[in-house]
Amino acid sequence: MDTLSIEPTIMLVIGGAGFIGSHTVELLLSEGYHVRVLDNLSTGKRDNLPVSHERLDFILGDMTDRTLLHSACEGVTHILHLAAQVSVIRSQEDPVFSCQQNILAYVGVLEEARKHHARFVYASSAAVYGNPTKLPLNEDEPALPISPYGMEKYTNELYADLYGRTHQLSHLGLRYFNVYGPRQDPQSPYSGVISRFVAQALSRQALTIRGDGNQERDFIHVKDVAQANVAALTGKVQGSINIARGEATTILNLAKTIQELVNAPSRIEWVPPVEGDILCSIADNEQMRKDLCQPSWSLSEGIQDLLLARVI
Repeated sequence: MDTLSIEPTIMLVIGGAGFIGSHTVELLLSEGYHVRVLDNLSTGKRDNLPVSHERLDFILGDMTDRTLLHSACEGVTHILHLAAQVSVIRSQEDPVFSCQQNILAYVGVLEEARKHHARFVYASSAAVYGNPTKLPLNEDEPALPISPYGMEKYTNELYADLYGRTHQLSHLGLRYFNVYGPRQDPQSPYSGVISRFVAQALSRQALTIRGDGNQERDFIHVKDVAQANVAALTGKVQGSINIARGEATTILNLAKTIQELVNAPSRIEWVPPVEGDILCSIADNEQMRKDLCQPSWSLSEGIQDLLLARVI
């Protein structure tokens, strides 16, 4: 008697060789999914992914190549879109390029999700909130971005909402707060403050703080983010969700914590603040905990994990 063949679930991760993407791909593979990665390796690294895996297909190329993008989307059931221009500073210096990457290219991916009836999950950002008047931030707070980057991410959310209403596209935007962990390049201009501080402390350099150091951030470990990404892909919740640990840490206290963990006599060097830098950003992560997953890494544990990865 013939049995019906069941088509495999194929997850496409655009930007899958990058910092967040590679951890997510690793988790998807460990859970038995077929994964296809599209990455131009402009910031990602092929070494972040397995050299070979029977359920991993790597495509070297750019999402702005519409023909290649269409081919990469063939047969996929779920799309995780992580590729972007992620520097607030560059979005201010070259807003046209930033818009091309973060809005025009994004809409191209959105169109492919519509054509292939794929579940669409994408990276949004806490930058959509701007400088809030009330903390912690929940998803009902108004979006008031103060940089082109923040505006681009909010525009992404509006496009996804439009496609959901007009094309019944299943979609979820993940408003990442401050993500950190192994594989985040401390030399990159897009790097987070934790990886930069760790690299400076290990090399006995001064820890550079922009502004007065009283800025508050909500740091979340990349492995918790990967868990949230997978839950978002396999779930049905729609709209936008904060991805954060839900705890406030000042940049100055962060610097002191890293100095203690590294046991480094590094001094602190104060530099001018960056235009468009948000002063305080702390999330209400109740929706994440309810609909996706519970963050499990404390800041101290996460920094020690990063230090161990750097030593190895």
